Amino acid sequence: MVSEAPPFWWQPHGIQSALLSPFGWVYGRVARRILDRRVRKAVDVPVICVGNFTVGGSGKTPTALALADAALARGLKPGFLSRGYGGSVHHAALVDLARDTARLVGDEPMLLAAKGPTVVSPNRVEGAEMLVSEGVDLIIMDDGFQSARLVFDQALLVVDARRGVGNGCVFPAGPVRAPVIDQVRHADALIVVGEGDGADPMIRLAARAAKPIHLARFQPRNAAQFLGRNCLAFAAIGDPEKFFRTLEEAHIRLARCQGFPDHHPFTDDEIKDLLTEAELYGLDLITTAKDHVRLRAGHGRAQELLEKTSVLEIDLAFDSPDVPAVVVEAALSAFQRRRNGA
Repeated sequence: MVSEAPPFWWQPHGIQSALLSPFGWVYGRVARRILDRRVRKAVDVPVICVGNFTVGGSGKTPTALALADAALARGLKPGFLSRGYGGSVHHAALVDLARDTARLVGDEPMLLAAKGPTVVSPNRVEGAEMLVSEGVDLIIMDDGFQSARLVFDQALLVVDARRGVGNGCVFPAGPVRAPVIDQVRHADALIVVGEGDGADPMIRLAARAAKPIHLARFQPRNAAQFLGRNCLAFAAIGDPEKFFRTLEEAHIRLARCQGFPDHHPFTDDEIKDLLTEAELYGLDLITTAKDHVRLRAGHGRAQELLEKTSVLEIDLAFDSPDVPAVVVEAALSAFQRRRNGA
């Protein structure tokens, strides 16, 4: 699946969103009912869900990886559960890095699988049960908050500090997956990534609901190797501009930026254009880890682009470094209460 959000989703409420608002009202009612009433399946390990308010990316995967690091430091064996967006798997499958490609299982699962056992499944319950059979003692869900298929021991909502929830309207009038206030009710904490005031309404809602609010930012790990070089940056993620800003904030000189829709499979012509422009103007190609792993499954000159492109490695750094460990401990405690019937 490739998602290309309409520009009006991220602009002030206008005529397009107004015309679609009746459909958004219906969609929101259904989404609220699912969150409130769907019978959720409990599995016999703690489950942490990392979701977001809107369609598209906001930092869920880096958050999931940070939680896994905290779990590993505690001596746990975390596993990841993903829908596998961008892939073609239609049943629960354990990701095999030696065999699978992003075209089959999705780009994010390929990144997660480098950290721990990862299952992609359209059926969250089936996927969770497969992870349990693999011997994991903590499941970290990358997305799946609104589907409400599983019992969560901790549910986190990640929001971009600059973009927030766009025009604030429910799909298809806007990018919001369910009424914001209903999502906050079902969340245990809010994670705000980056700088800006776009997430302020969600922060106020979470504060009024006495939900913990954690601040984080993207921190480049290898920015020094790009200093003094003229770069051509490209990205096919939920918000390519976020990646480009991260590069600029790291003082990396960008001669050109090229954004594509989220999970975009690069075409032969797009690959040729990137390679030609980089060679013509003497530019170094730079992209995200997600895009780099997606190129491994490419065709034509994708392998050449893969070899000539460097990755900006990024970590999610929390203002309070102990946040991931605190979330893991909260999930373990909630699971213990759940298992004891409390």
